[in-house]
Amino acid sequence: MYTKILVPVDGSPTSDLGLAEALRLAKLTHAKLRLLHAVDMPSVLLSPEGGMATSPTMFEMLRQGGEEILAKARTSAERAGVPSESVLRDTVTGRVCDLVVDEAKQWGAELIVIGSHGRRGAGRLLLGSDAEQIARLSPVPVLLVRARA
Repeated sequence: MYTKILVPVDGSPTSDLGLAEALRLAKLTHAKLRLLHAVDMPSVLLSPEGGMATSPTMFEMLRQGGEEILAKARTSAERAGVPSESVLRDTVTGRVCDLVVDEAKQWGAELIVIGSHGRRGAGRLLLGSDAEQIARLSPVPVLLVRARA
């Protein structure tokens, strides 16, 4: 069964659902979690507020926010009695999906659990889907946890 589960987290309600499912699965299989947060600079730079993100202060604020998200996720794991570790990664030129897949390979993850918004149609076309790309590129199984309707 799974002993190493990678869980990308971004602090969203959908990400929290993915974390909750990973915690349930980890308790059943006695797995360790690696909680991953990516500071996604390309997405920030393309946002309407993107000009502000070019300052070192803004970048540090994004990293600090990522550390807070990871701390909250670690607390959830501790409360559930699941061993975990966390990593904060920056992606300046790459895609988040590639960063997640690379982390899974480097750490030797046996499963990736990720929340998915389950967008369809124009929303998926316009916003893309990191979760979908992770599922396509991953060398290990991926459990997509859909947002509640």
